[in-house]
Amino acid sequence: MKNHMNILILTLTLTTYLATAMNHPEKKNTIKIALLLDTSNSMDGLINQAKTQLWEIVNELSYAKCENQNPDLQIALYEYGNDNLSSKEGYIRQVIGFSSDLDEISEKLFSLDTNGGNEFCGQVILTSLKQLDWGHNKNDLKLIFIAGNEPFTQGKINYKDAATQANEQGVTINTIFCGNYQNGIYGKWQNGAQLTDGDYMAIDHNKAIVQIASPYDDIIIQLNAQLNDTYIYYGSQGRSKMKLQTAQDTNAAQLDEVVVVKRAVSKSSRIYKNAGWDLVDAEKEKGFSYKNIDKKSLPKYLQGKSSVELKAYVAQQRKKRKEIQEKINTLNAKRVAYVAKKRKEAGASKSLDKAMIEAIKKQAKRKNYVW
Repeated sequence: MKNHMNILILTLTLTTYLATAMNHPEKKNTIKIALLLDTSNSMDGLINQAKTQLWEIVNELSYAKCENQNPDLQIALYEYGNDNLSSKEGYIRQVIGFSSDLDEISEKLFSLDTNGGNEFCGQVILTSLKQLDWGHNKNDLKLIFIAGNEPFTQGKINYKDAATQANEQGVTINTIFCGNYQNGIYGKWQNGAQLTDGDYMAIDHNKAIVQIASPYDDIIIQLNAQLNDTYIYYGSQGRSKMKLQTAQDTNAAQLDEVVVVKRAVSKSSRIYKNAGWDLVDAEKEKGFSYKNIDKKSLPKYLQGKSSVELKAYVAQQRKKRKEIQEKINTLNAKRVAYVAKKRKEAGASKSLDKAMIEAIKKQAKRKNYVW
């Protein structure tokens, strides 16, 4: 009787544990960054820096760890201060909500155009706080980066009220003034950051970005082309998403070959995931089944293959991809050391990516994120 009672207690305890685990699954820590960019007439240089340096920022964040986990990365993008935007909305537009689709984020950055307008910092911050899903995970790193060059005080929404809302949601506001450091302080950009324990930075947004080439760049670019060949599209958006990947390679190349290199490094990191359209990534996802794939959505050369044959082909492509990514990462380690030495010799000034990375690392330490 006693043994039966012990078994019953054990069964009830296990059942309760499993029910709790199912209702409260372990949350993956996430770095959430909302980038609020002034797209008024004078901000072409800022937009160009954002396009050019997206991959540098992504690469740095790919090395982050929290509680022995690699956190996910989500980026949202807003534009403000552009006359082409609705005056009723405060000349503010959500370009993309929180997303981990790096190709789509790149595409949206390249779609931005500048035009004269009114720059309402308090309103765009409050809008991003209300519209975006910031979640309730205390270990998430929740950051706003707002960049512009007009006084922080413009508009009907007081920036101090926006900061109060940010504090309630556990979001840190970082301000990037495009211009003279002291002018930004006069314009309350520093105070806008201080209210949430964020960082205030000033950059020369019109300064030409000096990309430092390395002896390893050509090989990495060649490997990037080989990496693209390992992708296998599927699903209703598969073909268009693969075209988007290629298009963002082209956009990077139009800026500079070094940008292609940085993007190739991003594509070799854990953060670049395309399970929604690529079979190699999708197969690793929980609940994936070859039975659920519409064969007609695959490339023609795979449509006639059985599930067993398809699985074997995916395994072959996964092996190739891993080998290529390892080569890229090995070469990149040498590239980073080379570039760091050259940059130190040149005494390079602070740009958008450097300002953001410094602030992110500083604030991440508060939540036990390490690199």
